Amino acid sequence: MTQAAHTAAKFIQKKCTTLKPQVGIILGSGLGRLVDHIDNATVIPYSDIPDFPPCSVAGHDGKLHLGSINNTAVACLEGRIHYYEGVSNDAIKTPVRLLKLLGCESLIITNSAGSLNADVPTGNLVAIKDHINLQFNNPLVGPNDDDFGSRFIGMENAYDKALREQLFSAAKIASISLTEGVYAGVLGPSFETPAEINALRTLGADVVAMSLIPEVIIARHCGLRVAAISAITNLAAGMHHEQLSHEVTLQGAKLASEKLIKLVLIFLACGG
Repeated sequence: MTQAAHTAAKFIQKKCTTLKPQVGIILGSGLGRLVDHIDNATVIPYSDIPDFPPCSVAGHDGKLHLGSINNTAVACLEGRIHYYEGVSNDAIKTPVRLLKLLGCESLIITNSAGSLNADVPTGNLVAIKDHINLQFNNPLVGPNDDDFGSRFIGMENAYDKALREQLFSAAKIASISLTEGVYAGVLGPSFETPAEINALRTLGADVVAMSLIPEVIIARHCGLRVAAISAITNLAAGMHHEQLSHEVTLQGAKLASEKLIKLVLIFLACGG
């Protein structure tokens, strides 16, 4: 049993006794300002939650926000952990399984990503329809926790088609350009080489980043429906003359964050 998720859930349920979130949200690098739109929020730093993994990366504030957005009860994780931080599979599982234990039925995952398509530059949004896991790990490796899901799970419908259609409907209402694409997940923390980007493009990837996939696998294992949105923060290596850095990622996230917030607000208002 993943005891850390249960311990965290009991702690949070004592802190916030009246709210049962319907939708979980995970916010990526530089995308945390969505939390400003959460009404009647209870904010709990990760450091206050027993057995909860801390964030160590700039742009991830490490706080859980419980409240509502457009009358939809939400639990929002402002910041995530990554394999490149040296964490265990159990630590990766805890935040997503916490959302499940709190009552969430679906999960919106956001992240900052590099684009492999020059026609989808910095500031654009991509709805993820599938992924390629090149992180050389799977968070379900190890003993299976039957309380959350079965040993083997199919991933054909990892990204819920109906939720993705709702994202496109919300984008149309908001007059926001939203494309659909395949996400390549790499381990990091070093950025990709131009040769690696060419290889990823050959494999069929449209965006690349260092997160998302473990959360999707864990969410599907425990029955959460998933919608994922990548905010394009830069063109990938070899497609520009700028030296990639985390500062570039955060700057690019600022350009995309306003669109992302607007999209999620309308998505939730429409019953997402």
